[in-house]
Amino acid sequence: MKPRDSEPGTLIVAATPLGRAADASPRLAGALAAAQLIAAEDTRRVRRLARELGVTPAGRLISYYNGVDRDKTAEFLTALEAGTDVLLIADAGMPGVSDPGYRLVSAAAEAGIAVTVLPGPSAVTAALAVSGLPTDRFCFEGFPPRGDGARKRRFADLAAEPRTMVFFESRRRVAATLGELAAALGPDRQAVACRELTKTHEEIARGSLAELAAWAERGVLGEITLVVAGAAARPRRRPGEPDWAASLAAAVAEVAARQAAGMPRKQAIAAVAAESGLPKREVYNAVVTGGRPG
Repeated sequence: MKPRDSEPGTLIVAATPLGRAADASPRLAGALAAAQLIAAEDTRRVRRLARELGVTPAGRLISYYNGVDRDKTAEFLTALEAGTDVLLIADAGMPGVSDPGYRLVSAAAEAGIAVTVLPGPSAVTAALAVSGLPTDRFCFEGFPPRGDGARKRRFADLAAEPRTMVFFESRRRVAATLGELAAALGPDRQAVACRELTKTHEEIARGSLAELAAWAERGVLGEITLVVAGAAARPRRRPGEPDWAASLAAAVAEVAARQAAGMPRKQAIAAVAAESGLPKREVYNAVVTGGRPG
């Protein structure tokens, strides 16, 4: 690493309120007032937040979002190496979670630049906390793929996931996503839809995936975080126990239902086998033979 004339700056990763400025910490207000350079997903939101907190940003605000992040990362890294502190802020919640902030953090860490965090609100943990679903183990899936095929493959892969799952989704696609989750994971899988968390019109909708899909079909507005229960553990069949014939009949019916909902047969078989604990080959054979074990 080349020698520097001055000490490098610090990258400050700061969480911002999900909706209410009152949720901001005093440390965030101080950082907004003191930062030399602010990397903001939306500079207008940062200015509005600063006004609500009664502070005036002293540093320069530069947009940092998907589409400009690769070029801007190099610009911010140069500033950090020259000794300038950079404050990284997302629209809401913690930067780096489903936004390009992680690229700047990664580049700074690789360059040996100090990275610190101002903790605070996160839609992921807020939704988990109010969901009532198990939180001892969970996984964050972010925004599902937009393409139909990729999305169905992702959901089929998650059918046997035992951990509670958290998704982000836009209001335009949430009804379709809940419907596809119901087809892939089963219509009775429990889930919670958190809309406009911490805001005036906050809504927490609970029920099965099928029920929530019907709820979303009526039309929803705002930011949405989905929390979906993991797959239930399935006991393994022990030697001497009855064969799988009855279970296979139910599996064949479930595969047919998922195909009717638009899922390709191969993915439906894989998902149902994973959920039921039945060998995929046995489910496949039963499907192609009309419900009889192969």
